[in-house]
Amino acid sequence: MMMADRPLLEARGIGLHFGGLVALDGIDLQVARGEAFGLIGPNGAGKTTLFNVAAGVYRPTRGTLHLEGEDITALRPDLRCRRGLARTFQITQPFAELSVEENVMAAMLPRGGSLRQLREEAAEYIEQVGLAAKRRAGAGTLSTGQRKRLELARTLATRPKILLLDEVTGGVDQPSIPGLIDLIGGLHAKGLTLIVIEHNVTVMSALVDRLMFLVRGKTVVVGKPEEVSRHPEVERLYLGEAHA
Repeated sequence: MMMADRPLLEARGIGLHFGGLVALDGIDLQVARGEAFGLIGPNGAGKTTLFNVAAGVYRPTRGTLHLEGEDITALRPDLRCRRGLARTFQITQPFAELSVEENVMAAMLPRGGSLRQLREEAAEYIEQVGLAAKRRAGAGTLSTGQRKRLELARTLATRPKILLLDEVTGGVDQPSIPGLIDLIGGLHAKGLTLIVIEHNVTVMSALVDRLMFLVRGKTVVVGKPEEVSRHPEVERLYLGEAHA
């Protein structure tokens, strides 16, 4: 494979067992630089578990994970982050007692730099996610949608090459969702590689180039959103569940 064709992130035969429970069963995944890739599936399909393997929370029972061709299977989460792999969480956990600005600055501390430099750069990320008016506000005072934006600012502050987004619109009030979609779409338009977990198929279709549909830790189908949505198993197990 030529260097230009090398996937930014590649999972090869990822399996994960918890005792007798098979959480992931031979997952292969290739995400190109600049791509927006989506993971969908019913509850318990293994989507967040795959994120946890990619981020280094779990070490797979078998298989390997490569970032820019480097084997990172055994790498600690913090070292993966330094190499450009960052993630958000479905349930945000900011430092509630700190300000929005201080939360973003905390994500930048491993890079070093003066307090002034950190504050100036943090302001850029805060403005980018639309929280400039809340810069000095305590993180604990933010709404769910605002906390999701803060989570994005914190991950952007690590200067990621690839960003794993876990249910960005989950728990967010309906009027706030279009703004979050626009924000994420803007990040992708600027060239940031994304892997997205979303239950909302309409949201997912607006965000990603390709989708992987998982069931019980196995890949059922991978393809463009319109192709995946027409797959019989997706209609039976997922779209039917969503419409119900």
